[in-house]
Amino acid sequence: MSEPNVTLIEEAAKLDAADELRAKRADFVLDDTIYLDGNSLGALPAAVPARLADVVAREWGQLRIRSWEESGWWTAPERIGDRLGRIVGAAPGQVVVGDSTSVNVFKALVGGVRIVQARDVSRDEILVDESTFPTDGYIAESAARLTGCALRSVPAPEMAAAVGPRTAVALVNHVDYRTGRLHDLPGTTAAVHAAGALVVWDLCHSAGALPVGLDAHGVDLAVGCTYKYLNGGPGSPAYLYVAREHQPRFDSPLPGWNSHADPFGMAPAYTPADGAVRGRVGTPDILSMLALEAALDVWDGVSTAAVRAKSLALTDFFLRCVDTYVPAGCVESVTPAAHERRGSQIALRCVDAGEVMAELIRRGVVGDFRRPDVLRFGFTPLYTGFADTERAARVLAAVLAGAPGEVA
Repeated sequence: MSEPNVTLIEEAAKLDAADELRAKRADFVLDDTIYLDGNSLGALPAAVPARLADVVAREWGQLRIRSWEESGWWTAPERIGDRLGRIVGAAPGQVVVGDSTSVNVFKALVGGVRIVQARDVSRDEILVDESTFPTDGYIAESAARLTGCALRSVPAPEMAAAVGPRTAVALVNHVDYRTGRLHDLPGTTAAVHAAGALVVWDLCHSAGALPVGLDAHGVDLAVGCTYKYLNGGPGSPAYLYVAREHQPRFDSPLPGWNSHADPFGMAPAYTPADGAVRGRVGTPDILSMLALEAALDVWDGVSTAAVRAKSLALTDFFLRCVDTYVPAGCVESVTPAAHERRGSQIALRCVDAGEVMAELIRRGVVGDFRRPDVLRFGFTPLYTGFADTERAARVLAAVLAGAPGEVA
């Protein structure tokens, strides 16, 4: 078993002392566990329980139906959408919160194809990155059948070269969920546009971990979940971004009553509302939505540039600690070393990864396992520290060596 490296421990302490985000850790409910799974489920922000209790006891329990107006329930999807927009670089009026990521991928893909085919019916192809999260692939296949398109899988780094005169829409994950590889959002978006197509970005593994710049880079449509780096809670609602220029032509394949221009008119014919409201479908899931709104308070005064700088520093430091503590050949990083190609996680390939992760969790280091052989460690800059990072690498080395007793 590797002995503690005094130099690394001292360096971690200095980095934590200089960390401009260190005070944010107190805004979360945490314990002595080293929690490196915020890329799957973020930690609980401390303000959420009291806010949710008030929503249940007062807004629902006392005001009841009046809360749709008096407590702002009806406007919550757009209000919270604008708060998310500040994190992903979208001006107000372009993000709506609601439904799941899968549902929003479906809306974005079909809506995107309809926009393109309205001007060029010959565009009958959807591209999807071949290592996409499975649900995106499933939804893309269904959207292709519905719109009469062919579906073609392409490695995300080759998407810019693959888009052609038949392409209607390309669906790309900003960060690969297995490896943590960051894909080129500005370059791919520009290439897709140059070919006359639209692009849909899945931001599930990037929003809240790094600057996205949806408006700045001219992104057409984007989707994402809110329970990872955004800490919205298990099953918290997803979001849909439709760039302002596309909103008048966005024809949702799920035209629910909540996106009607006159939702309480109960007309038999559908007339879409203007703006981001077109992305709504049915009655908003108020409890989880307002829990998310409270969770977003932790972002007040936080710069995504500072989050990105700390993310890269944490992941760099973790790789150095792994190199120091873990014998050569025991693990292999599949996350790119280059900063411009790295998200906020480190994925290590090793033998018996499932058993290794189970033992890490038993010893107080929580990451997760992806078949067949990948250990994933997610670094959430708002609450992960450098001392956590050093300790996690040291416990990993102990587990791989079969040494007893080394716990976080």
